[in-house]
Amino acid sequence: MRLAVFTGSSPGRDPRYAEAAGEFAAGLAARSVGIVYGGGRVGLMGVVADRALAAGGEVIGVIPDALQSAEVGHSGLTQLHVVETMHERKQLMADLADGFVALPGGVGTLEEIFEAWTWLQLGIHAKPVAFLNIDGFWDHLLAGLDGMVRAGFVKEEFRSTLVVEETAEDLLAALERWQAPDRTWRQQADIPGT
Repeated sequence: MRLAVFTGSSPGRDPRYAEAAGEFAAGLAARSVGIVYGGGRVGLMGVVADRALAAGGEVIGVIPDALQSAEVGHSGLTQLHVVETMHERKQLMADLADGFVALPGGVGTLEEIFEAWTWLQLGIHAKPVAFLNIDGFWDHLLAGLDGMVRAGFVKEEFRSTLVVEETAEDLLAALERWQAPDRTWRQQADIPGT
């Protein structure tokens, strides 16, 4: 079992983010759950990799060649895959992972987790997509998603597929219970061609 972890190449301003990211990574290692992540050694990405490795966990990095210097590719990983493009990075991460988790991060984190969630909606994969909501970091984003449901742009059945928890322990327990959604709701949705 491996999880793709999307998070920032910055540590953020609140030290709680790094503390919680480290707890999450150590918790994965304790459960023999491997990590697939962006391959950097800076910011929360580095915290996740270092804490999991220190706990004896498997950590696989996937980094585009052009970002090797910007994100400072981690040299101590179980494996580091260097790819050409961001598209290759995301595809390889998805292929190697059994689920996806977003920790605090910026625009890149959002882009990665939303693509994974979209792929779940389209039936490209049947893997859990989750947010670790450290100190309410994702509250405004989640409120925006709820607004999309109310406005009729996101089906409630799809919104409910997201796993959202505030602690590493609760998130890991929720991922263990997660089941792929019933695809019949998609056929009943107002989606052209279904």
